[in-house]
Amino acid sequence: MDSFKERALELIRESFAMDAHFDLAMDMDDRRERGDRFVWSARHVKPIRAGGWKCVVSSLFIHSWQLPEMGLRKAMDQISALISEAEEQPEEMAVCASMAEVDRANASGKVGILISFEGSDPLGNDPALLKVFYRLGVRALGVAWSRRNYAADGCFFSPKREGRKGGLTPFGIDLIEEAERLGMLIDISHLNDEGVADLAEFTKKPFIASHSNCRALVPVKRNLTDEQIRLVASRGGVIGMNGCSAFVSGREGRGIGPADLALHIDHIVRLAGEDHVGLGLDCCDGLANFYEGPSSIETYDVIKDHSQLPDLVAVLLGKGYSDVSVQKIIGGNFRRVYKEVIG
Repeated sequence: MDSFKERALELIRESFAMDAHFDLAMDMDDRRERGDRFVWSARHVKPIRAGGWKCVVSSLFIHSWQLPEMGLRKAMDQISALISEAEEQPEEMAVCASMAEVDRANASGKVGILISFEGSDPLGNDPALLKVFYRLGVRALGVAWSRRNYAADGCFFSPKREGRKGGLTPFGIDLIEEAERLGMLIDISHLNDEGVADLAEFTKKPFIASHSNCRALVPVKRNLTDEQIRLVASRGGVIGMNGCSAFVSGREGRGIGPADLALHIDHIVRLAGEDHVGLGLDCCDGLANFYEGPSSIETYDVIKDHSQLPDLVAVLLGKGYSDVSVQKIIGGNFRRVYKEVIG
């Protein structure tokens, strides 16, 4: 395995590694509200640089207790935190609005940061706000988090008492159509099964699941069915592997690691091919873990922080994946679909 690890480090240096989901803006905003500055340098740049990442998609995540009154404000605060951090550390990171801007950032030695909604909650029921967020650089729309909003129903992490579930609302249909018109990539992670089916009917462009695994391996609603995996692939999209243990393995305890996550990659490659799987690790990198996994499974990150990308790549190389296949999985596939939709 040491030889695979050595090759993994070399391969990552030669590649474009992209994490399609990280709660970066939430962490920066929370800490800056307490008076911290240079959060990127103090907490995030070291593991991200050690892992060889070129691009990270920062979600805009709003806690349930902040809704509805503070949803719009907190989303704006999180964007402000990202912009402020980039201004304070212009040699280290750049907030980008296209893959061309990410490329320019990388050429200058910076990590490129893209922005995505993790749930359309900040918009309330006002479609006009989507254009405002687009002007601020938001380039992907996660329609719902794991709760109901004006656009759709999310899926719960574990079974809960609920009434009748719905798919996309009329507002939700208008929202995704406007997102496609603007040039935003649509994300189905956290959306319930009914919403995924509706979204496929009312969209024309590729869509993604930024951080979802395989339900055939771990039967929780946050993971995708085989049918949904094939659906994403048939539209030219990509599924990002989530490193949260509750979605990686049904086993209990802390014996779950990169090899278990690689099983989900294997499953998607068998179902849909190597062009439709990527990474949306949802790493905590020291963040508080806000996920609620099934009560019988201890929940933690199987990729403990961004510095562990070489461990996952070494596993893939040991399983016989080619260099080209690994390069697609660690970032090439998400780069392709982002470039196609946002430019």
